Amino acid sequence: MKPFSANRKTVSRAKAKNAAMLNLLATPGLGSLLCGRWIAGTGQLLLSAAGFTFIMVWFFKEMIPYYGMMFDENTPHLPGLKMLAVGGNLFAAGWLWSAVTSFSLMRESSAGRLRSLEKSAAPPPLKFDEAKILLALASVPNWQKNSGMISRTFQFKDFPAAMKFTDAAAQLAEEEWHHPDIDIRWNKVTLALTTHDAGGLTEKDFALAKKFDDLSLR
Repeated sequence: MKPFSANRKTVSRAKAKNAAMLNLLATPGLGSLLCGRWIAGTGQLLLSAAGFTFIMVWFFKEMIPYYGMMFDENTPHLPGLKMLAVGGNLFAAGWLWSAVTSFSLMRESSAGRLRSLEKSAAPPPLKFDEAKILLALASVPNWQKNSGMISRTFQFKDFPAAMKFTDAAAQLAEEEWHHPDIDIRWNKVTLALTTHDAGGLTEKDFALAKKFDDLSLR
């Protein structure tokens, strides 16, 4: 089996809101990283950290001469504002970039929530009879029918690989608004599908089973 790699994930509204608060009120870039926006988050964090460093260096250079006045009556030579301006601009750039990412995360989460509501409101698909189930099973030969469900056990090289697949499968299920039963046994992940609203197997189960098969090969 090929090494597994997950796609970029959409985030829930609550997670997007928490990320925005971290980005805008705490540390620019940290919320972006927590939501899997690695490139943007790293850039934002580096800019804000560099800006903060420049500001702190300017601050200490500003304060040291004042402490020197306690022992020397000569007027201290104070540093200019160039370092402060550089630090402020770097930090502002990181903060503004994180604000753009936060807005994007909130918009994506709202769109995902709307899609979920639309799918949940749609009428359930028609239940397959035995003949249709046998035909559909031919398209997913690694899956087995058992008591009104289809299931497959995926095997990976180790536990972390199995968990990466499980996380990606859960994200895919959430996007499709069709959720499997999941059983994890170290490096083995068993997924079982049925359409509860229809009272048995439907086209949704076999379509999602095929997507899980494709996901396991990434």
